[in-house]
Amino acid sequence: MAHNNIYLDDIPLSEAKERLSKALHEAGLWEPLGEEAIPLCEASGRVTSRPIWARISSPHYHAAAMDGYAIRAIDAQSASDRNPVILHIGSQAQYVDTGDPMPDWANAVVMIEQVEPVGESKEGRAIKAILLRNSLAPWKNVRPMGEDIVATELVLPAGHVLRPVDLGAIAGCGYATVWLHCKPRVAIIPTGTELVPAGTSPKAGEIIEYNSLVLAAQIETWGGQAKRLSCVPDDFEQIKDAVNKAAMDFDLILVNAGSSAGSEDFTAHVIESLGSLLVHGIAIRPGHPVIIGMIDRPAARSKTIRSRIPVFGIPGYPVSAALTGEIFIEPLLARWLGRPRLKAPTIEATLTRKVHSSMGDDEYLRVSVGKVENRVIATPLARGAGTITSLVRADGIVLIPAGVQGFQAGDKVQVKLYCSRADIDRTIVILGSHDLTIDLMAQFLALHNIRLISANLGSLGGLISLGRGEAHLAGSHLLDPETGEYNLSYIRRYLPNKPVVVIGLVTREQGLIIPPNNPKAIKGLADLSRTDITYVNRQRGAGTRVLLDYHLNQLDISPSAIHGYRQEEFTHLAVAAAIASGRADCGLGIHAAAKALNLDFIPLYKEQYQLVISREYYSSPLLQPLLALFKDEEFRTAVTQLPGYDIQPMGRLIAEIE
Repeated sequence: MAHNNIYLDDIPLSEAKERLSKALHEAGLWEPLGEEAIPLCEASGRVTSRPIWARISSPHYHAAAMDGYAIRAIDAQSASDRNPVILHIGSQAQYVDTGDPMPDWANAVVMIEQVEPVGESKEGRAIKAILLRNSLAPWKNVRPMGEDIVATELVLPAGHVLRPVDLGAIAGCGYATVWLHCKPRVAIIPTGTELVPAGTSPKAGEIIEYNSLVLAAQIETWGGQAKRLSCVPDDFEQIKDAVNKAAMDFDLILVNAGSSAGSEDFTAHVIESLGSLLVHGIAIRPGHPVIIGMIDRPAARSKTIRSRIPVFGIPGYPVSAALTGEIFIEPLLARWLGRPRLKAPTIEATLTRKVHSSMGDDEYLRVSVGKVENRVIATPLARGAGTITSLVRADGIVLIPAGVQGFQAGDKVQVKLYCSRADIDRTIVILGSHDLTIDLMAQFLALHNIRLISANLGSLGGLISLGRGEAHLAGSHLLDPETGEYNLSYIRRYLPNKPVVVIGLVTREQGLIIPPNNPKAIKGLADLSRTDITYVNRQRGAGTRVLLDYHLNQLDISPSAIHGYRQEEFTHLAVAAAIASGRADCGLGIHAAAKALNLDFIPLYKEQYQLVISREYYSSPLLQPLLALFKDEEFRTAVTQLPGYDIQPMGRLIAEIE
């Protein structure tokens, strides 16, 4: 059965939420789904459905708070060093351990360290009296009945997310079980003939299915109970059957990867055939092709179960899927669980780069966040809906509202944080040229509870960002054709008023990355002008691009003569990936990137990769763990294992520029 799947509406996010809210109200699904009595040992993290009123007081008797002797405070009121008081065991004093009930006649406990025994014999017979040299106030060292909890008082309200300490309070006031809101049961149905399980080696055209892993983990984190069902091929009847069966046992169904405009996407038609379609297309990015509907439940699990169930068509792109969960699923689960929505902390930050956005959509921009010169800095990450690593690396989200074309570099933005403010304070920000040693640094620093975040702006972009106070340091390998030096002339030109320290890191080998066995017999840069060769370049401002242009000029080769010169990538690994995929025949890059993707390499040049560090931070406590890595034998060994790397310059002071 084939369908032409078109968007019914591309509606604003607010309208999509209103349609869902109305449908949930009409179906009786606006309130929590039910409650159940659960043993306290299984209740942590769950939400109370009823208020908890104390059945008994805690403690439920007057209890000794110390090891010592229970006494009447009035009997010792005159005790002092000059006028010690003797109290007789039995009639005036009684030994008690911590937690023992107090004698009816006593109202204080004198600690055992503060008494002197009277009448104790050498044979160890029981003492007959104690001597006190200090007075005690009434109820000193006593836990009176109800000190912690008084019977009938409110211990916890309904709608409270239970913490470990709450379980102790509930047990202490007389309960072994607690009434909790039922966990919503959520079915996740991956769809797609091209999907293969995680752990397999995918062939061309096959895609590893991991969205269900992400969605299920989100649901469990938010308090729901997720069930990943078997993957269903792109077939209308099979998807319909899977949804219909899930509706018998679950409270919410998420159909993943069946919500775009393609002819093989059936989710919207399945929902229409089983109920009603509410939304098909929302003006948000990522997440544009979201589907929302309500279907009829074929059979109820109990008399109280609702007759309708919401179904979401979740976009197949991983970033879209994860953000759809945050925007729609978490609020729905919060309502069903009777708790407030989870609210992430927000912080004002300065944007490091200009970003454009479609005026018709709300856009959720992923950013990394650090603190430089007492300013919180937000650096935009990759914006593609398929780049799940942009969410992995994201410290937060910036909303670009519909009607706004974007932001300028330097604009103040509100960031909804995925990390804590404490994480920001322990973050080192490095911008500039891409190098594999940066990833190694991040790994080694993480062992010392230091975060290192980076963005690949190219060498020149890193220096400019350093000058604007957007980074603590920059990675750079800009060759000066006139002097043969690296970086120094560029620093003087682009950072005229910025004191910096230049430190050597590595000498690395640059050359042409080519397919295995060199099928087009490429020998060097002179071959780039051949009409049968497609080149992949680095972005303008990258040190590798500067190196290429310098040598092309030496060879009198015009960039316009190179097919693919304007095809740009932002990292050495991205260049290697373009060649491995057949998109290009060669590209200038580092040996390690070629080896990482099992490509061949033609060595051409050796260059200096250096760190340009703001003088303000060079001696700061924040950067000391990073600088210490240069003498760390384990780190140095790890770098030497990268093909084409020489650590001889590592840690060497190249220059101090005021």
